[in-house]
Amino acid sequence: MIKNSGKLLLALASVAVVAGCASTKLDKPAEVEKKDVTTTQTTQTTPDAGKSTVAMTDESSKVVAPITLDRVIYFDFDSYAVKDEFRPIVEAHANLLKANPGAKEVAEGHTDERGGSEYNLALGQKRAEAVVQQMKVLGVGDSQLEAVSYGKERPAVDGHDESAWAKNRRVELRSK
Repeated sequence: MIKNSGKLLLALASVAVVAGCASTKLDKPAEVEKKDVTTTQTTQTTPDAGKSTVAMTDESSKVVAPITLDRVIYFDFDSYAVKDEFRPIVEAHANLLKANPGAKEVAEGHTDERGGSEYNLALGQKRAEAVVQQMKVLGVGDSQLEAVSYGKERPAVDGHDESAWAKNRRVELRSK
């Protein structure tokens, strides 16, 4: 009987605690900051990638929130020059980072399978640094950017022809 009384007391105490929590009331509702922001939508299409970059901007042309943001920049064979058609992607990421000083991105350089591992690691690094350098020229702080190379170790597409190689010669921008 004593064992059952202990269980009964424990059950009653549990119910009392739960009931006490349920009756707690707030004196006033939580405050919510309200802001009037007029937004516009901007779309840029990159011809080869076939994707659109859409960003919401406020009246001061500051990037507020990306809806979709392309993250891949493709390169020609044996080159680390950023093509003009991919500059809008670099600019969009630079604008986003400038608008959000606490944000950081990593530029990951990649190559196709041709060439030696050391050569491809160096080429991937040069590609990543070329993208990072363009973002720095556009006003992004050093502490917000990092360049790394994976060379040929992480292909985006499997294959041994030009169409596969073209998709593997890239820099991918990733949030850190």
